[in-house]
Formats: sequence, C-alpha cells, structure tokens
Amino acid sequence: MTAERNNVTNPRAEITSKIAPVSFKPVEKPQAVSAYFGCNTFKEETMRSMVSEATFKAFKRWQDEGKVISKEQANEIAEALKNWAISCGATCYTHWFQPMTGQTAEKHDSFVTLTGPGNAIERFTGNKLIQGEPDASSFPSGGLRATFEARGYTAWDPSSPAFIVEVDLGKTLCIPSIFVSYNGDSLDKKLPLLRSDAALSAAAVELLRLFGNTEASRIFSTCGPEQEYFLIDDGYYRLRSDLQLTGRTLVGALSPKGQQLEDQYFGSIKERVLNFMNEMAEEAYKLGIPVTTRHNEVAPHQFEVAPFFERSNIAADHNQLLMDLMKKTAMRHGLACLLHEKPFAGINGSGKHLNWSLSDDYGNNLLNPGETPEENLVFLTVLVAIIQAVYRHADLLRASIASAGNEHRLGANEAPPAIMSVFLGEQLTRLLNNIRSGEMTKVSRADIVSLGVSHLPNLTKDTTDRNRTSPFAFTGNKFEFRALGSSMNISTAIAVVNAVVADSFNDMTRRIREATACSGTDFTKAVFGVLSQVVKESSPVLFEGDNYSEAWVREAAKRGLPNVASTCEALAALIKPENIALFERQKVFSKSEIVARYHIWVDIYDKMIDIEARTLAEIASTQVLPAAYAYQTRVGDSLETLERLCKVTNKAAVDDRRSFFEQLTNDILYVHRNIAELEKMIDKALELDEEKRADYYFETLKPQMAHIRRHIDELERVMPDELWQLPKYREMLFIA
Repeated sequence: MTAERNNVTNPRAEITSKIAPVSFKPVEKPQAVSAYFGCNTFKEETMRSMVSEATFKAFKRWQDEGKVISKEQANEIAEALKNWAISCGATCYTHWFQPMTGQTAEKHDSFVTLTGPGNAIERFTGNKLIQGEPDASSFPSGGLRATFEARGYTAWDPSSPAFIVEVDLGKTLCIPSIFVSYNGDSLDKKLPLLRSDAALSAAAVELLRLFGNTEASRIFSTCGPEQEYFLIDDGYYRLRSDLQLTGRTLVGALSPKGQQLEDQYFGSIKERVLNFMNEMAEEAYKLGIPVTTRHNEVAPHQFEVAPFFERSNIAADHNQLLMDLMKKTAMRHGLACLLHEKPFAGINGSGKHLNWSLSDDYGNNLLNPGETPEENLVFLTVLVAIIQAVYRHADLLRASIASAGNEHRLGANEAPPAIMSVFLGEQLTRLLNNIRSGEMTKVSRADIVSLGVSHLPNLTKDTTDRNRTSPFAFTGNKFEFRALGSSMNISTAIAVVNAVVADSFNDMTRRIREATACSGTDFTKAVFGVLSQVVKESSPVLFEGDNYSEAWVREAAKRGLPNVASTCEALAALIKPENIALFERQKVFSKSEIVARYHIWVDIYDKMIDIEARTLAEIASTQVLPAAYAYQTRVGDSLETLERLCKVTNKAAVDDRRSFFEQLTNDILYVHRNIAELEKMIDKALELDEEKRADYYFETLKPQMAHIRRHIDELERVMPDELWQLPKYREMLFIA
C-alpha cells in the first residue's frame, strides 16, 4: 500500500499498511475486582491498622469537624504512610495538586535521608506530609503573586486518600494537596471546591433545620462525571501535528461515512479497544476509581466511561487521574486518546456529563423525590432552590464551562447550546405548575410499562424521562450538567454549582422564616407560598423541549435567557460585582482570587487560539501547499497535452480539464493568500490587551481559520491519495 511518486514515500500509506492490534498474553481467569480494588490507595482501614486508635480518631475528627491533628499524631500518620508506601515499592513522594491550568502537578522528593558518610535511611515526618513548598513560580497566578515572589505552599487534603502511581521502573506516593500562595490565596482548582462544599453544607443544614431535621450535621455534594473520548491509531496521531499541538484537527475533509448510520453507538466494541478498556479499568480500580460503565458513543471511534457517585472532591481527583490513565494506557496499546471537545469536525464532539446530587452524613439523597414528591416538602424546596440558582446565575454556570475547546462544541449537533435551562420531566413539571397556581392535586403514580410479551418483565418508569439536549436536566435523583467539555477539570464547575445553590438555599431559608412569621403556625402553607413565588420568578429557565432547535434559541431570547457563544464574554461573568459579592459571601473565592482566574483563563484562551493559528499556518505552508503545487503541475501538464491533442476533436474534454485546473488553482491561491493574511492577524493580535485579543480572535481570526480550512478541505477531496500525506478522517475514524 506504499505509494511513491517523485521518490517521495507517503507516510500515511505506510502507517495504514502496518496497523495491527498490540499482542497481549491472554488472561485465562481475571482476578475479581474486589480482590484488588484500591490496593494502590492508603485506605482508612489500612491507616487504622497502622496507627493508634487515638490518632485514628483524631484524624477522623479532623475530616469531619475540622479539628486539626497534633504534631505527634501527624508524625505517626506520616510514619505509617511511609512504611505502607515503601512496602508497596515506592521510593519517592510528591504533593499532587491541581494548578489553575486545569492539569495536575507534582514535584517528587525521595524518602532517603543521609545519616552519615555512605549511610542513609528512609524518613518522612508529619511536617513533610502536611506541608510542602514546590515553588511552582511558573504556574499562572493572575497577579496573585509576582514571579520574583515565588514562594507557594502545598497542603495535604486529608479528605482524599493518598495513592501510588506505578511505572515499569518505580513507584511514587502521591499526596492529594491544595496549592496556595505565600499570603494564603488559592492558586489551584481544589481549594475553592472544598470551600464550596463547606458553604453548601452550612446553607443546606440551616435549611433542613426549618423542617425539623436535627440529625444531619453535614451535607455533601456528590458527583459522577461521565467521560467521553476518542481513540485513534498512534501512527496517525504522530503524523498530525495539529492533534499533537492543539488536540484537534485544524484541517480535514469529512469522510463519506461519518455517524449517519449510528452503527457505532452501543455497538460491539472492537477487540483492540476492549483490551484498552480492560487495562484502563484495572489500573483505575487499583487507585480506587469506581468506573462502572463503558460503551461505544455516537461518533466513530468515540467511547465513554462512567463511574459510581462519590464525594465531589474525591470525584474531581479521580477524574483527573482517570484522564491521565487513559492517555498512558492508550500508548501501551498503540493508540492515542483524544480528550479535546471537538477533535473532528462534522461529527459529535466529547463532553463530560457531570451528574451532581446532594447527600447528608447518613447517606440520604436530598434529591430523591420518593413515591409522592408532592408530599415531600424537603425535596420540593431543594428542587425549587436549585432551579432558582440556575435561573439567577446562568451566567456563572456558563462561565464555569467556558474554554477554547468547548467553544467548538456548545451548540453543535450533539451538545446543548450556550443557553442554561432546566429540564424536569412531565411529572415534576406538572407538580411545579400546580405549586405555581396554588393547586395541590396528586400527581405521583406507579407507572408501569407493559411490553406485551408474557416472558418479559414489566418496566417501572422513573419520575422523569431523560432529555439528552438539556444542559441541566433532572434525571431521577440527581441533576446532569451536560455542558462541560471532555478535557475540563470538573472542580471549577462543581465549585460554581455548589456556590450558587448554597446562596439559593440561604435565600429560601430567609423567605421561609419570613413567611412563617407572617402566617403564624401553618408552616406547610408558608413553605408552599414561598415555593409558588420562586417558581413564578424562575419559570423562564424551565424548558422541556429540544434544546438543539433553532426555535428554542429564539424562544430563549424572548425569555431573556443569555446565549453567550464567546469564551471571553462568558468568562466576564466571573468579575461582575454581584457575582464577586456572591463568591465572597459564600467564602468560595475572594475578589482577588476570582479576578485572577478571569485573567488566567482569558490568557489561556488567547494562547490556545494563537497556537492553533500558527499550527494551521505551518501545516498549510509545509504540507498542504507543496503537495498541491505538485498536483497543480501534474494537472497543468495534462491540460497542455489535451489542448495539443484534443482541442479540435474533443473541446468538451479540454474545457472540463481547464475548469478543474482553474478551480484547483483558485483553491491554492486562496489558501496561500489567506495564510499570509492570517499571519498578519497573529502579529496584530499580539499588540492588543488580553480581552481585546480574545475578542479579536473570536470575531476575526477564527473565521479566517475556518475560511482557510474550507479551501484546504476542498483540496483534500480532489488530490490523489499518494500526494496527500495527512491522515484522513476516513482512516483515523474507521481503521483500528
């Protein structure tokens, strides 16, 4: 399959001819997951067996009540952690944290301490466990610290278990941590999430006390993020500098077959992919990551993995670990794992559906409607408060999922638009309409679906159907925030959801107290009065239809709902005075911290678009145009031959060849001219400040890139295979 012309070998054809699954030794009887689940994590039972009962109880009080352990207890836990890590084969440790880039970071230190010439022992103290100083001066801080004032601290997060990362030649103990500046400002994703959970807990407990719940002392947000991704052969990935540098294909004509037949969705998983999934799951289980679901997604070579629900801060850690595992495992299988939101044009992109709920310290789900939701006052109050939060703070929810990658995905054929709305389903919608109108008729019922075949079971219907187009849908006993991008760190979105819901809980508590004072002893009547008013206020955000439709875009505009396509414009919501006040009121971000994040994320957007533009210019100039010139010469030579031999006898053939030559020449000319213009735009953008640059990129430079792509894709459609060296969609998406 290797083609040669003018002594140039086509590397794309070579890769295609050599693609084959990686061979593995078959496992006759895989070990039960329960036998090794969490073996690479320092579980509570492991700690309990290695420290005194007093120290373990003190550790639990620290987790549950915030009472910090003593220095002696920290030393005891550190010694136990070191001994466990060394017994597992670890030689180094690191404080593992999540800077504001959204990635993870680590600086490894050895356990070894010199005790004299030629002598060493392994030592790890409580001070080293609890606090580290990674410097990390080059991480973005948004002005929270100057580069020459580089001191930063990592601090152990005891709510998330330490874990061991394995490679072939060694193991490292990782200690989940937060990252702060010298002055205590958050420089990471994790600390605001932990703060938001504390704010949510305080607000929810205060609300529950109104309903006579005196038992629950803490409320936790819980999450289960579904992770979508693509897999392609690593050989193709290595030939695509756009995928390597930007995560997405900047050029590429659509394959004749894409996802039209929907034959990929939930289809039989290819053996090579299933081997990858099995190893990835095994590595995840070792780290205590509770992955449970895997399947083919809609687009070709697109897949999904989903976990069980966990406490949000642990779910966030696990999702970051899982993305890293997916990339590393894919490499061992000769594959590349693509986590960009839109790696391929014209087919579905990848999201990260964030299933979010609330539980108390007894495991009760506050979003469980029960058999008779109309009689469940707590559920109704929590539900209405969340609806209010989405309505009041849609701009913040949109900002929490804003990124250069997600800008390509939102509003496409598989993702909700940048309009925040809430789906509830038929029963709950009817119930809220009743509350709004003051009518409390019974709406709950045991819905049974008969399949009409005696040997098949009857199906019990859930309280709601599912709306796959809604960005914030109630799906039984949780909400599904579907607008997150697949590569995103979920911590920011969770922190924002928690913060706005906590604020709404505070508002509901205030309203109910005021209404109760006015209505005397009739508490239920007071609550329904408040719920009715809040439903009326927030009703524009409720939508039960197709969020992908143009009709909804028009309807949302009539309702006054924001529809912000630009990442920079969406991020600007973070620094509105009223939103800064909300974050400070809930103690999730200080003003300086949220302003810093705004500048960091705008700057990251600018840099991503700059990289994409420069990569496109390079691909066009060094790979597309040289091949196009060669083909242009070939077509020109054939035209001259036709004109010489057939000008009189077959004028139609000559005219047809001339027309094709002119079209080919025009496409080449357009690409060359527009690349030159793009390079001028890149230079011009650098003269603008970060906000104006982002606006310029969105409004001017990105359309220019799209225009160039159209002409390059036209060239790909007509040029001979042996001249086109970039792997094509039809290969990357269908050969494995």
